[in-house]
Amino acid sequence: MKIFVIILNWNGKEDTLACLKSLEKVETPHQTLVVDNGSTDDSVASIRKYFPSIHLIETGENLGYAEGNNVGIRYALDKGADYLLILNNDTLVDPQILSAFLENPNHPIQGSKTHLMSDPTLLDHLGGNWNPEIGEFELMGKGESADLWTEPLTLDYVCGVALFVKAEVFKTIGLFEKRYFLFWEESDWCLRAKKGGFLATFCPKAKLFHKVSASFTGGKPHTTYFWWRNRLLWIERNCSPQEKRSLYLRILLPTIFHTLKLYLLRSLFSKKTPERVEKIRTYRAVLTGVKDYLFRRFGKGPSWIFEK
Repeated sequence: MKIFVIILNWNGKEDTLACLKSLEKVETPHQTLVVDNGSTDDSVASIRKYFPSIHLIETGENLGYAEGNNVGIRYALDKGADYLLILNNDTLVDPQILSAFLENPNHPIQGSKTHLMSDPTLLDHLGGNWNPEIGEFELMGKGESADLWTEPLTLDYVCGVALFVKAEVFKTIGLFEKRYFLFWEESDWCLRAKKGGFLATFCPKAKLFHKVSASFTGGKPHTTYFWWRNRLLWIERNCSPQEKRSLYLRILLPTIFHTLKLYLLRSLFSKKTPERVEKIRTYRAVLTGVKDYLFRRFGKGPSWIFEK
C-alpha cells in the first residue's frame, strides 16, 4: 500500500519546515512530496537542506492551490499511489493521523479534525453543506469546541486543509478545477465526487492543528476577491438552471448592486480614514471578482488585491 502526502508551498518556508518536521513523527509508512508553487523566498533551498530525502517538484510559477496540488496528485498517481493526503503547509499533524484515516478504509474521501493552532480546544471547521437558500455553504464546527465533535459525519465537502483520498476517486472523477486558483475548489471537487458515488466524511480521530490562512498576504481584499469570483463559478458549475435563477434574483444581483452603490458613495463622498479606505478596497474586491468572472478572467487575479 502506497500513501503519498502532498504539501503545496508558496513562500511559506517556516510553516512548511514545521509541517515536514511533524510528519517525521507519523508512524504509518508514507512518502512525502512537496510541490513548490514558484516561491521567491529560499523555501526550495531550505527544504532540500533540512529534508534531502523528500521529493520536491518546482512548478516555476504560482499555479494556485488547485493546479499546484494537481501537479503533486499526477506525480503520486503515476507512482502507483493507493491513497493521497492533500495537506496544507501551515499545519502540524498528530502522529496517528494516517492510521486514523486507515481505520475507515472504505471511506473514499475523508477530512481531518482541524484544531486551531492558536487555541487547540477549538476547531477551524470540518467542511460544510450547501444551502441553496443563501447560496453558500454552512460550515460545520467552525469555532466550536473540539470535544463536541467525536463521531464521523458525512458532508457535502470536507475541509481542504487535509483531504485523505483513495486514488481511485481521482482516477474516476479527475482532479481539481484549476480555474478556481484559490477557494471553493475542494467543495466543487467533493460535490463532483458525490455525484460519482464517492461520499466525503469527517474523521474525528484524524487530528491536526491549523495556523489558518497563513499564506494569504492581502487580507480581506485578497480573500473577498477569490471568494466572490469563485462562488459565481461554483454556482455556474453545480446549480440547476432554476436554482441559479433564484439565487441571482433573490441574493446575488441585489448584493452586487448594493456593493456598487456603497463603493461609489464612499469613494466619492466619504472622508478617507484608514477604516473607510479598507472598506472601499473590500467593495472593490467584490466588484472586481464579479467582473473577472463575467469576463472569464480566472487565474491569480489582479496584483492590487495582494497589496497591504
